[in-house]
Amino acid sequence: MSAVSAPDKEPAGARMYALIERLYPICRSITGPGVVETLEIIRQEIPVKIHRIASGTEIFDWTVPQEWSIRDAYVKDEKGNRVIDFKASNLHVVNYSRPIRATLPLAALKPRLHTDPAHPAWIPYRTSYYKEDWGFCLSQNALEAMSEGSYEVLIDSTLSDGELLWGECFIPGTTTDEIIISTHICHPSLANDNLSGIAVCVELAKLLMAAKRRRYSVRMLFIPGTIGSIAWLSMNRERLSRIRHGLVAVNLGDPGMMHYKKSRHETAEIDRVVEHVLKAAGQAHSIMAFSPYGYDERQFSSPGINLPFGCLSRTPYGRFAEYHTSADNLDFVKPEALAHSLETYACVLDTLDRNRAFLNLSPMCEPQLGKRGLYDAVGGKSDTKTRQLALLWVLNYSDGKHDLLDIAVKSGLAFDLIADAADLLLGQDLLAPAQRD
Repeated sequence: MSAVSAPDKEPAGARMYALIERLYPICRSITGPGVVETLEIIRQEIPVKIHRIASGTEIFDWTVPQEWSIRDAYVKDEKGNRVIDFKASNLHVVNYSRPIRATLPLAALKPRLHTDPAHPAWIPYRTSYYKEDWGFCLSQNALEAMSEGSYEVLIDSTLSDGELLWGECFIPGTTTDEIIISTHICHPSLANDNLSGIAVCVELAKLLMAAKRRRYSVRMLFIPGTIGSIAWLSMNRERLSRIRHGLVAVNLGDPGMMHYKKSRHETAEIDRVVEHVLKAAGQAHSIMAFSPYGYDERQFSSPGINLPFGCLSRTPYGRFAEYHTSADNLDFVKPEALAHSLETYACVLDTLDRNRAFLNLSPMCEPQLGKRGLYDAVGGKSDTKTRQLALLWVLNYSDGKHDLLDIAVKSGLAFDLIADAADLLLGQDLLAPAQRD
């Protein structure tokens, strides 16, 4: 039986969508009250330990920035109308804008106004995390409606010494070997990027906690993008030797097909497992080579860290028109897509947990399976012959050099069938786990 049962798709999709709805209005950034509120909501769903690191702390080549907080922002015309209003959409302000209060003519204000001319009705998402600056975002249509004249500008924000926060949900296994799943929590009202990743990770953690005890420990990281993974790696150097596999969970609610970006290793076990799971599902998907540009896999895969970390998403960053705009809203993400993403992640983790290499303890010709009751153990089923064949494949390739995934690929048999056969052979002392290099 699988270590992680396939989720009941319809209720799981509805739960994840409801969590996205709850998180959507919050103005998040890499620090500040939005992150605190988001982590508190996640903590109401699963056990999460919150970690903190002070502004000004040196983390590798980076420095933890000051904490940002915003209360209000607007641009008013000469009649006092808010033509740009933070309270209407938190995307209207360039994230991390410094405070400003001024009256400016339109010509002076325009360089501070950001639009997406290709999609004139959408508000773009822009940031200024590491350069003290300010600005507003609005639709191209709204910009074109602004007439010449003076405008009152206010950004009621603060940048001050504070803390960077992240959350961890740790689900212990029977070993201290870890799988890391990382998802970013720093974007404001963007549903697919990345509230979908948060929602899938929360539901996946519930599945893992409800499952029977697993071999691998799983650590879910709810972190601000880039600076969060750098902070975590800097503060957890002693833990890195325990990490066997890693995935970045992002863009998991859109209607596109699954995409997997390989780790820097490109042939690591996580790469092989994800590719096999996607292929076995029989649905359209895409496997992409590693690139040092993207999400936090590039930090976990940096040459000095070099962990086997991939990114498993639906449509990748920048490849859907709604990316980093107000069109990445609650209408864009679909409960059925969330449920399919959850099922895929559950299958990947289950395959990783069951996959290992064995040694045949009776390698001198084929052992007699009938006298051990192994043929009887798989009898009475419509696929009895296939199950018997799985036993023979496992015995033949259990030489310490081939893991169960190798055997599944070579035989053309389902991974679960091969893993079940290995369990039977283990129970008859015909196999022993091979030593890991």
